[in-house]
Amino acid sequence: MPASLLEHTLTSELTRDVTTTSGESVPVIAPFTGTLLHDLPTSSVSDVQDAYSRARLAQIAWARAGFAHRRAVLLRAHDLLLQRRELFLDTLQAETGKTRGQAFEEVFQAASVTRFNALAAYGVLRGGRRRAGIPLVITTRVRYRPKGVAGVITPWNYPFSLAAMDVVPALAAGCGVVQKADNQGALSILALRRAFIDAGVPEQLWAIVTGDGPSIGGAVTQDADYICFTGSTATGKIVAAQAATTLTGASLELGGKNPLIILDDVDPTKAAVNAASACFSSLGQLCVSTERIYVERGVAARFLDEFVATTKNLALGSAFDYTADVGSLTSQAQLDRVTAHVKNAVDQGATVQAGGRARPDLGPFFFEPTVLTGVTPEMDCFASETFGPVVSVSIVDSEQEAILAANDSNYGLNASVFSGSPQRGLRVATALEAGSVNVNEGYRGSFSSVAAPMGGIKQSGLGRRNGPEGLLRFVDAITVSRATGLLQLPRFGHEFAQLAGPMVLLAGVLKAVRRR
Repeated sequence: MPASLLEHTLTSELTRDVTTTSGESVPVIAPFTGTLLHDLPTSSVSDVQDAYSRARLAQIAWARAGFAHRRAVLLRAHDLLLQRRELFLDTLQAETGKTRGQAFEEVFQAASVTRFNALAAYGVLRGGRRRAGIPLVITTRVRYRPKGVAGVITPWNYPFSLAAMDVVPALAAGCGVVQKADNQGALSILALRRAFIDAGVPEQLWAIVTGDGPSIGGAVTQDADYICFTGSTATGKIVAAQAATTLTGASLELGGKNPLIILDDVDPTKAAVNAASACFSSLGQLCVSTERIYVERGVAARFLDEFVATTKNLALGSAFDYTADVGSLTSQAQLDRVTAHVKNAVDQGATVQAGGRARPDLGPFFFEPTVLTGVTPEMDCFASETFGPVVSVSIVDSEQEAILAANDSNYGLNASVFSGSPQRGLRVATALEAGSVNVNEGYRGSFSSVAAPMGGIKQSGLGRRNGPEGLLRFVDAITVSRATGLLQLPRFGHEFAQLAGPMVLLAGVLKAVRRR
């Protein structure tokens, strides 16, 4: 582990930023070694309430500061994210067990999100004139008012980028944030926050609270003016139910069982390499990673041979450099779940084509990237999210069969299709039921397109992050109309009698000139 993370001063300086008066802490384990990484202070319900109170006061001044000030602060933060990237990469690897390359994806994503929201907020949220019901007689404008303080709940698997995708647009829109960081990802989030504070974000505007979800999650939800949650579908439903009690808006990015279709016109070697990246980045601990592959029979044998060979050749490792292709699972709970899914499948007749075993010789939570065939509906990994390095490969006889199989899921977060024909790939993409669809790419195309919305359908969530839609989550649209006095609108019976005819004529004229 790099010396920077062994320095007590680094972790103690960052963890002092946790909002807490409880005096309690929990141990955080380093996935690569299974040893203590640091002790994390935890927050109480009263700490969460205090964080909201302070954030509300800070938010008033932040909203009044205006778009230009917020843009300048966020652009300074963008530069600090890039300047401090080596520290962030060390922290992300130490907390999550991912490779340096996949940690770099997170830092780059956070910088991209920050730059987009800094530069887009004014154009999206400045408001302006809208066509009035009766032109010239009425003028109408729309303005956007920040909702207040957003409650943000983020998981451990992509702590840096997922925090940025919810927190930064909230800040750009003029909101404050109380964020519940997962214990395993808190140090990365605290390092991210510190860069924004150093760039000029008021300290009390963005508060970090920590602790078990059942203990403080309800308080984060209860006091929020808007809620952002990333996590499992089961927990997301609980958050949605809590939000409903106060009629609070929410965006929820939840689970997935993401399919990849391999059409019979692909280059098998190229498709195998791209599929391995789609399945095993961050060792499958990514909401949008592939867990189901459907390959057309005409190319199935060649693709499977190449895919198995590519998977077996992936370099597992814990180095804090770019030598490893895949890293470690993050916790014992993750290892237990992956192990159970593979065992359940094998016990019921599935075949392990690659991987299928833990690697304690590399570290306590390492597990080999695993390819299964013969997976059937009664197996746990058939329809339930594994959230680990396990993918099933099934052969289909046609493009239509592949589409039907891909869509046969309660989830709809991400989907992919590989084809040698761009037109064919795009045609199949339009038939797939998912919030994001990638052609000849597993997930990075849509994940990196921060100007476009991202989110799930079906049991994979509600709402969208990124793009203009991601900014509009954090504001209320307010319509202001004014009577010009040029003509009095009808109010009483005799006035309607006089003006009904001209108003009908006006409606016809507006239609004729294509005025909405």
